[in-house]
Amino acid sequence: MDYLLTLAADPAIWAALGALIAMEVVLGIDNLIFISILTNKLPEAQRSRGRKIGIGLALILRLGLLSTVAIIVQLTEPIVTLFGKAFSWRDIILIAGGLFLVWKATAEIHHKVDVDHGPDVFDGGKAVAVTFGGVIMQILLLDLVFSIDSIITAVGMTDHIPVMVIAVLVAVLTMLLAADPLAHFIEKNPTIVMLALGFLLMIGATLIGEGFGVHVPKGYIYAAMAFSAGIEALNMLSRRATRKNKR
Repeated sequence: MDYLLTLAADPAIWAALGALIAMEVVLGIDNLIFISILTNKLPEAQRSRGRKIGIGLALILRLGLLSTVAIIVQLTEPIVTLFGKAFSWRDIILIAGGLFLVWKATAEIHHKVDVDHGPDVFDGGKAVAVTFGGVIMQILLLDLVFSIDSIITAVGMTDHIPVMVIAVLVAVLTMLLAADPLAHFIEKNPTIVMLALGFLLMIGATLIGEGFGVHVPKGYIYAAMAFSAGIEALNMLSRRATRKNKR
């Protein structure tokens, strides 16, 4: 208790907490876009439950990883060297997660472009029915990647576990509150789906780059996403104005 009171009385801790919450919320956007797109493929009655379970899994993973911070930190230590480049477990996980995200976004774009292919998930040239369990499994895989990246980022910003826990709880609560509105917005605006899939492709490529040691400042990534979203918002306003003029 004395430890927590000491932290609460330190202005530097509050500043670190604010910065970490902001960082965790921003990192959670990637996770939330992926969850929204996947759960929108489920029957309407299952979508909200799927989003809640997906975000709940993200919370469990993040808090679980926080309890093993010492191990998480060691994930950044090189374990293998290939072609003169050292790779850690974090690098391998980011590369695998990035490849999965690129594959998934590409498959979803294929469905949006090829209207005759049908509404099912594309997998190796065969149509596979979307199932609740399958969607949750895909969310779990990406939750793991984003959670490890999130916790490693948190460890780099503060040494205090309570600060990390509070930041994670606030970020996940924000994701939970934003999940349904974001998913509904994406569903009602089909062009937003393609934009979001483009974001996922960019995020996947960034994860792969990070895994190979190519650091891309996240500020650039989110600035590009914000610019693209702004252009799409103008397109939506233009289409709405055109529809009103035709009436």
